[in-house]
Amino acid sequence: MDHVHSLLTNELVSGNTSVKIQKIIFDIIFQHVQDMVFVMKVEKGPRFRYIFVNEAGMKKANLTVKSIGKTFQEVLPQEFSTSLQQKYEQLLKKREIILFDDQFSYDDGKTVYGETILTPIYNDKNTIQYIVAVTRDVTEWSIEKNKIVESEQRYRSIINNNLDAIFTISPEGKILEANPAASVLTGCSESQMLHRSIYDVINDYDLVKFKTLLEKTCSGYALESLDCKIIHAKGHILMVHIKTVPIVIHGIINGLYVICKDLSEQSKNMEMIKFMAFHDQLTGLLNRRALLEHLNQHIYSKVKSVQEFALISIDLDRFKYLNDTLGHLAGDEILKKVAERLGQFQNETCYIYRVGGDEFNILLLSADRKEAGTFVKKVFSVFSQSFYLNSQEYFISTSIGISMFPNDGKDAEMLIKNADEALFRVKERGKAHFQFYRTEMNSFFSNVVTLETHLRKAIDKNELSLFYQPQIDLTTGEVKSFEALLRWNDREFGAISPSVFIPLAEETGLIIPIGNWVIENACGQLHVWNEKGYTDLQVAVNISPKQLQHPNLVPFIQSMIEKYQIKASSLGIEITEGTMSDMKETIPILTKVKELGVSISVDDFGTGYSSLSYLKQFPIDCLKIDQSFIRDILKNHKDAAITSTIIHLGKSLCLEVIAEGVETKKQVEFLSHAGCHKIQGFYYSKPIPIEEVEQKFLGQRKS
Repeated sequence: MDHVHSLLTNELVSGNTSVKIQKIIFDIIFQHVQDMVFVMKVEKGPRFRYIFVNEAGMKKANLTVKSIGKTFQEVLPQEFSTSLQQKYEQLLKKREIILFDDQFSYDDGKTVYGETILTPIYNDKNTIQYIVAVTRDVTEWSIEKNKIVESEQRYRSIINNNLDAIFTISPEGKILEANPAASVLTGCSESQMLHRSIYDVINDYDLVKFKTLLEKTCSGYALESLDCKIIHAKGHILMVHIKTVPIVIHGIINGLYVICKDLSEQSKNMEMIKFMAFHDQLTGLLNRRALLEHLNQHIYSKVKSVQEFALISIDLDRFKYLNDTLGHLAGDEILKKVAERLGQFQNETCYIYRVGGDEFNILLLSADRKEAGTFVKKVFSVFSQSFYLNSQEYFISTSIGISMFPNDGKDAEMLIKNADEALFRVKERGKAHFQFYRTEMNSFFSNVVTLETHLRKAIDKNELSLFYQPQIDLTTGEVKSFEALLRWNDREFGAISPSVFIPLAEETGLIIPIGNWVIENACGQLHVWNEKGYTDLQVAVNISPKQLQHPNLVPFIQSMIEKYQIKASSLGIEITEGTMSDMKETIPILTKVKELGVSISVDDFGTGYSSLSYLKQFPIDCLKIDQSFIRDILKNHKDAAITSTIIHLGKSLCLEVIAEGVETKKQVEFLSHAGCHKIQGFYYSKPIPIEEVEQKFLGQRKS
């Protein structure tokens, strides 16, 4: 060490300097500073040999006294020595001070970061004889620097990869930075946005509330409370949700973050959800929910004098038949075509709705009764043209009911109910026309649903009963046969006409359990009469078209005959002429009924459209002449001729003939003279309950 001291003294210190001062300087430089100091001798090769290492260098570089006089390669790990060799050789080439960073690890795994300065020492021949290396331990500073760099990278990652647009702005609103999402949102690059005002991006309508938001944020509040519109570079408007965050440095707010979440897609989705909520998925027309909304809007309008308007309820006639025949996909196509035709009427005063199945509604605003009637005729006209589906032509008629506001209802529910009630009356009376609601339509029932609900419970509540109308034998004057007629006496509303509840029973399918109830009770009454000694009586029950096609009809009739132990011939069924139109299905069923021994009558004969050929193909026992011919038999020679012809035809085919609706003595005389077998009507008796039948027509007679 003394050798090095002497050597460096000769090289670095002037001869006139005090020895004491020299020693102090060297002690400070080499022994007391915390930096690591290495003096390396340059040899051929080049090789670099340690000739001096201060205490800090010894300790931190993990060297010993034995390392003095040795090269890098002899005392340091290969990787570290190779790196240092390259740096020292670089200095020899450049012949100037160089600065570099390095790091090395202790055996305990601790890593030390260093910042090194290499200084060349020249001899009198201007050759680099020594190199002084001063290495400063910058480990703590490097760690803090790395933390700052990592923090900056994390911040940049959050900002640059954020799906929301983020603007960094000055308190005055100047854009200082913008992330990639901001470029996408505005359609401008970051360079195009820099130093522009954030207010240039905001829609004018929202500027005031946006400025207020920024002012509050500049007071130190992070806020999330604003939906507003921004302007894209291409001119279109986007809806965004804005958050603002103050940038606080050393306790001072020197900027703001403006974070914008694009709500355009969400807005589109909301519009789609709203559309789906108020429109029919199949046809695209408005739906029932929209109808209720619109009705309430116009009924409870703030305008003092609310104008009269019409609610029109439309039903497609026989659509169920088409749907079942062609299939549901074809049915859907027909509904779409119907929607297209109705849609041509839609405007600012006319709204079209599909409320379910084949049911449509039209809200006709600012229309009185006369205008509504004229409009409905236009609706009928568009249905006069045929529909084409898969190259096939189809005709569809409509039934229409109309209710008027405010006369027919002062709320949405009442208007809809009364329009449906008017529609129900149209379908009940033959379909394919229209009718306005009348107050008397609801004399008993608030709506059709109420009627159906009561009818479903009628059997369980024992509200149904059978009345019997006698059939008089014109030859003997005896009564041995009756027609059983269904009656319904509702506990709440009283007697309900069969013309009201029978069509509803057909439509809802209730006709099957009700029809079975009629068959069982008729068989049960025959059993009671047989027990009383009246064994030669016959009762006929009416069978509906749906009931006739039911697969359980024949087994049920047989089971009832067996259950009540009656003769099959004492029971008869009556079917309408229209029921026989489908010969392929009807003949096998009637044949099975006939095989049981039950007689078969054709009711309302002469009013249908079937060919007379069925008279020879169907197993028929009796023809019943419809009362429409009997009513004017004495006034209209055509009715008289038809009646006489039917009687003659029946006799020729060995069929019994019964005339219905007989009300006068002269009608009886005409029918008797014509050779009619039996008559039935008010002239002898209206339909009466069992007690009256036994009292008036059976008496004490025993068969």
